[in-house]
Amino acid sequence: MSNKDFSPINVPLEKGKRYAWCTCGYSENQPLCDGGHRAKDATGPLRFEAEEDKEAWLCTCKRTKNPPFCDGSHNA
Repeated sequence: MSNKDFSPINVPLEKGKRYAWCTCGYSENQPLCDGGHRAKDATGPLRFEAEEDKEAWLCTCKRTKNPPFCDGSHNA
């Protein structure tokens, strides 16, 4: 898989809404969790609440040091 396949995805976040960011890579609904980790006995999602209405680039390579947000690790 190329680095391009791990490009972050821009997600509109709503203040106060809770999200589940996929930590395992098995979700078909990247970058958010769809429960795919259960069938693979993989790590569960990182749950977070949006602090403000904004668009955010969420990581898909799972190597970010600032989960769930992209920090450019997919370019390394």
